[in-house]
Amino acid sequence: QVQLVESGGGSVQPGGFLRLSCAASVSIFSPLSLAWYRQAPGKPRELVAVVTSRGFTSYTDSVKGRFTLSRDNAKNTVYLQMNSLKTEDTAVYYCYAEPNSYIRGTNGYWGQGTQVTVSS
Repeated sequence: QVQLVESGGGSVQPGGFLRLSCAASVSIFSPLSLAWYRQAPGKPRELVAVVTSRGFTSYTDSVKGRFTLSRDNAKNTVYLQMNSLKTEDTAVYYCYAEPNSYIRGTNGYWGQGTQVTVSS
């Protein structure tokens, strides 16, 4: 069982930045692949960024160049640095962990979600 606790959400103006953190309570963190999803009101959940167990990262096109995902295996934590935020980034952001070398989106674990609001 993996428990994920997100933090770092909040409200910012367009152009601002936030850093989301996701801490995992698990005995061995490094074999997990991790991801951030987001869900805006009235829209389906969207995969935002992935870091595999080997450290490879990928991003959805709308956040490339603005968001950076990193993991600290010593702290059992994954971070999502979000810069140049736009109003369309407003959503609940969910951390997701899966015991695989890549994200399949099944048989994983979810955090409780953290709200990010970008508004002037």
